[in-house]
Amino acid sequence: MARARDNSKLTRTSRFIALVLRHKPQAAGIEVDEHGWANVDELIAGISAAGHPLDRATLDLIVATDEKGRYSYSDDGKRIRANQGHSIHVDVELEETMPPDTLFHGTATRFLESIDDKGLWPGNRLYVHLSSDEQTATKVGSRHGVPVVLRVEAGRMASDGFVFYRSANGVWLTKFVPREYLVFPD
Repeated sequence: MARARDNSKLTRTSRFIALVLRHKPQAAGIEVDEHGWANVDELIAGISAAGHPLDRATLDLIVATDEKGRYSYSDDGKRIRANQGHSIHVDVELEETMPPDTLFHGTATRFLESIDDKGLWPGNRLYVHLSSDEQTATKVGSRHGVPVVLRVEAGRMASDGFVFYRSANGVWLTKFVPREYLVFPD
């Protein structure tokens, strides 16, 4: 029972770190630079002061065990950032990358009408997030309701001039996916 409580506490802390590094650095009283980097010591102090006790060993554990690979340390280990998913304007120094022919986007059935009408937009994030496999896309879609997976003709998009990036944790990113590059399930 204590282990479950510890895991729940760790999950809450990890989610708060994601909130701080992706969306609201001010929630922990810190700043991130133009590339999304935060000072590790300041992050630990800010997260702790905000009611989520944190030390370096726990932060290392969160970074190492996060199943989505959300975080990266700088080479010297003194800075940390979220790999993608930001709503604040940062440049996480992604390089243009040629995507595979097909990528996938997991969503919920309730969003299909809007997607069919307007294509995929990033919403409050900087990029549309795409997966290289259907299983991951299904997991993503299930977070929002009844999941549905859309195929994205990424190779054709790239040939037509759309730019793609691949984050450090393998998530494919692009600014927008027009309707004509989406394949809806039957």
